[in-house]
Amino acid sequence: MMNERADIYVATDIESNGPSPGHHSMLSFGSVAFTSDKTIISSFTRNLELLQGAGEHPQTMAWWRTQQDAWRACRMNPTPPGRAMNDYVTWLRQLGGRPVFVAHPVAFDYAFISWYLWQFVGNDPFERRALDISSYASAVLGRPVTECKRENMPKHWFDRDFVHNHQALDDAMGYAKLTCNLLKERQSTSA
Repeated sequence: MMNERADIYVATDIESNGPSPGHHSMLSFGSVAFTSDKTIISSFTRNLELLQGAGEHPQTMAWWRTQQDAWRACRMNPTPPGRAMNDYVTWLRQLGGRPVFVAHPVAFDYAFISWYLWQFVGNDPFERRALDISSYASAVLGRPVTECKRENMPKHWFDRDFVHNHQALDDAMGYAKLTCNLLKERQSTSA
């Protein structure tokens, strides 16, 4: 039987100490649940304790040294990963719809979230439902996906309060609003 629940978009941003989940640790993540009409439903964020046995990626750590405010923010009050991911699944289930993971880039952020969900909870409520903002922008603009990074997107897609400061929840909120504006743009160009 088909699931009749509505899709709930979940814009997510993660911060890590390297590019590969399991080899490196997710330091923090933030998610903002929203509908396509720009209604913010709820948000969730956690800072995480490091994985036992995981390393640090030298280039990533060199970059973190240039982002001191974000580094301090993602290291405050870290939670054990198992507790954080179980809390996250509880939050996702309370949203009342089918969660659709949204990120920029989805290949990076979703890899970490899915790995942590399987590792610590034993399932992934997103069930591989994921929307990559750059890929969607590529389709709307009719340009190669490699030309559709955030810095190349039309300025009117970004709300005035758009923030990208490498603090996971702030970045997730910005991506939620960007996605809504992008969905609206797609509707207006297809009308």
